[in-house]
Amino acid sequence: MAERALEWRVEETCLNAWPALREVLLDGWVLRFSAGLTRRANSANPLRPVSHVDLRACEALYRRLGLPTIFRVLSLLDPLVDERLAEAGYTGEGESCVLYAPIEDIAAAPDAEVRLRDRPTPDWFAAMSALQNHSSAQAAIYRRIVGQLAIRAAFAVLFDEGVAVALAYGALHNGLLCYESVITDRRRRRQGWGRRIVSALTVWARDQGAVGACLEVEAHNAPARALYDAIGFKRELYRYHYRREPP
Repeated sequence: MAERALEWRVEETCLNAWPALREVLLDGWVLRFSAGLTRRANSANPLRPVSHVDLRACEALYRRLGLPTIFRVLSLLDPLVDERLAEAGYTGEGESCVLYAPIEDIAAAPDAEVRLRDRPTPDWFAAMSALQNHSSAQAAIYRRIVGQLAIRAAFAVLFDEGVAVALAYGALHNGLLCYESVITDRRRRRQGWGRRIVSALTVWARDQGAVGACLEVEAHNAPARALYDAIGFKRELYRYHYRREPP
């Protein structure tokens, strides 16, 4: 029972850490709409261990906003949900892991070179856009999504020779820290910047009273998995994948 409570507490934290621009609650699901930027912010997500899905109602809402219907299917759900979507022609993609660790198990140390702010600055957004290779339209949507954050957050950036080489933010909810938008300069790998920026956010969260931390990572992203394992994320709490409506 305690394990299942933690899983849904982590899921709630992750949803709040990456909000959507619009949401509709529908029979145990939250349908999220964010102009198409990322599947997480543009998919139907379960709010509890549901065993059903109203395909017709969901599809009508996504079509109304000009978006494909996508379901985020957690391993916490009854397998019948995934089976029904597959039978309806929905294709699977984006297998991902949700990792968790007690806050004291995560390697963390103060880092004077990592700058932390309680709000994202225009320069932070610009650096994030550059490292994510966003178009101007995507960058604008990203700013709107982050601007929807209602929970406490810290925005981190690390510079090298005056250039932003790593960014991320951490959001706190119900005693848990969720890391979001962790990115480093892909042209300068293996410099330890990702580890440093995650570490600095962990120190911040400890000071705020966090007792645990979580994050979502693509299952086949070996470099990211190795980074998080090295800093203390040894526990895979659950998985999810997406189901996308057929063309």
